[in-house]
Amino acid sequence: MKARIADEGKPLVTGWDIGGAHLKMAQVENGRIVAASTMKASMWLGLGEVREALAALRSRYSFNGPNVFTMTGELSDGFANRNEGVRGLLDFIDAEFGSKNSLIYAGRAGFVGLPAARTRGPDIASANWHATATLAARLRSEGLFVDMGSTTTDILAFRERALRNTGYTDAERLQSGELVYTGFTRSALIGIAERVPVRGTMTPLMNEYFANTADIARILEMLDEADDQYPAADRRDKTVQASIGRLARMVGRDGPDLERREWLDIAGWFSEHQLRMIHDGALRVAADGRVDGAAPVIGAGVGRPQIVRLAARLERPYVDFAELIPATETAREDASKAAPAAAVALLSGAHLVENTTA
Repeated sequence: MKARIADEGKPLVTGWDIGGAHLKMAQVENGRIVAASTMKASMWLGLGEVREALAALRSRYSFNGPNVFTMTGELSDGFANRNEGVRGLLDFIDAEFGSKNSLIYAGRAGFVGLPAARTRGPDIASANWHATATLAARLRSEGLFVDMGSTTTDILAFRERALRNTGYTDAERLQSGELVYTGFTRSALIGIAERVPVRGTMTPLMNEYFANTADIARILEMLDEADDQYPAADRRDKTVQASIGRLARMVGRDGPDLERREWLDIAGWFSEHQLRMIHDGALRVAADGRVDGAAPVIGAGVGRPQIVRLAARLERPYVDFAELIPATETAREDASKAAPAAAVALLSGAHLVENTTA
């Protein structure tokens, strides 16, 4: 199904996703995404990091029109708890953008102004998944939406243009399989498995942050280096050989201890094990008739190479979020990587008009 967005003549709208590790931005003009960007912003080090990322974006873009926000940064350990985090981020938005032209996405409660947002903490906290899945459901009648970012993976079923989620909070979604806490670049390998086969022997992993999933994706040539904005675990080079060295430490070895082909096999095993984690979540989310067996997997985020493999594993068609959303050709890819920011920007001021059927 195709859709057009009747939003002609409306001002430039900027959508924001304030995350715990990245600040994402997408701008909508005349009903389509015209620019998008993702910036490193280490929330756990304080809001100064977010201000630095915002300053870098302000040097490239104008944000004088309406600004629309969603967030996950409230769960950062830079805050004592989620409620404090939501309040802190709302204060940040007020200070940096003012309340007049700011809207907050409150998920199941819709869009609210800043004053009302201060009473909607449970609806606002980590609701970015709700925005992206809702937009996907409006653009496609049925599907299994999967957004794999740097740290987490969201899996949502939708049917008849409505979400079929069973959880809403992080705790509920972890239990339902709709939130799988593994990502394409920042996840520690010890969080994916406890043992890995090395020359036919299941070898325990060292319980250290020696390597992450960016190393695995790099070794397997699945990584766009622009998506790995954080230093490597050892702060050394981001090359295939350096990633092999970091992977080797996880099993008590050095890179030269094994042949390159063996390290490729071990990296492939980690990638497969991570894929199985997401696959298991997807099977649970698609259960009980929440989505038809022929409905496509719609993939968003930096981890789309894994989602393509997931779709094949599930024997479902794959549809890329980048091709589904209204966007200029130059902005499509970045908008898919910043999917929640793109979603709130489109949902906030857009009137979707379907002109064909999925």
